[in-house]
Amino acid sequence: MLNKHELELRMNQAIEWIKEYVNNSGANGVVVGNSGGKDSATVIAMSVKALGKEKVLAISMPCSSINADYDDAKLVADTFGVRFIKNDLTKTYEKLEEGLNKSIKELGINEIEKEAQINIKPRLRMVTLYAIAQTLGYLVIGTGNLCEAMVGYTTKWGDSACDFNPIANFTVPEVLAIGRMLGVPDKIINKPPNDGLGGQTDEEKLGVKYTQIAEMIETGETEEVAKKIIIEKYNKSRHKRTPIPTFNFNRINCLYNEKEKK
Repeated sequence: MLNKHELELRMNQAIEWIKEYVNNSGANGVVVGNSGGKDSATVIAMSVKALGKEKVLAISMPCSSINADYDDAKLVADTFGVRFIKNDLTKTYEKLEEGLNKSIKELGINEIEKEAQINIKPRLRMVTLYAIAQTLGYLVIGTGNLCEAMVGYTTKWGDSACDFNPIANFTVPEVLAIGRMLGVPDKIINKPPNDGLGGQTDEEKLGVKYTQIAEMIETGETEEVAKKIIIEKYNKSRHKRTPIPTFNFNRINCLYNEKEKK
């Protein structure tokens, strides 16, 4: 983990980067998926520092979720004084799942695979964020951390999708430390990380602790069993960290800039 001085320096640089990125893009503000967890809370806090609370919109998107998650999301929004709205996706999800299962039976399969079902939810959430962001002239700010990315604990075109991400290179312990510095409530900081999708904590689903993932990132070593799990997940999730492969070949590009025209 970065030492306190270095972490504070990088935090302030990231906050300034948010401000510059939004201003340079001409956007009116940022939309944040507010889950009531540490990552989104920390990004909300950073965004308020960078842009002011009036330019930050936090959105809760329950989808067969527990009420406590909404309560925590509201606590975060109230703490930082940002606008906060709720868009319940439960019925949308149920209708889509029903249609998918009906269609897939034509292939001789009773229902879509469990993880595929779970991944529908973050993808619906991202559809929601982008629809609202485009309507307001805002950007979707990302909330995924480095530990999650390294083991592929993200959903392609779901929670991993965003216009820009200020915490992508911070580990979980660093995100927690930044959250503490910026006044994220202790209840959120101390809450076991949980994506609210599968009924387990993140670490239960992963089979390793975030501190072990952070240790691997920083030193290349950790407890042996955890190390094997992390390396396996890292290798299997490479496709989530690389640009979309495309077939390329040499061809004439007819697009040119104004200077070339003259």
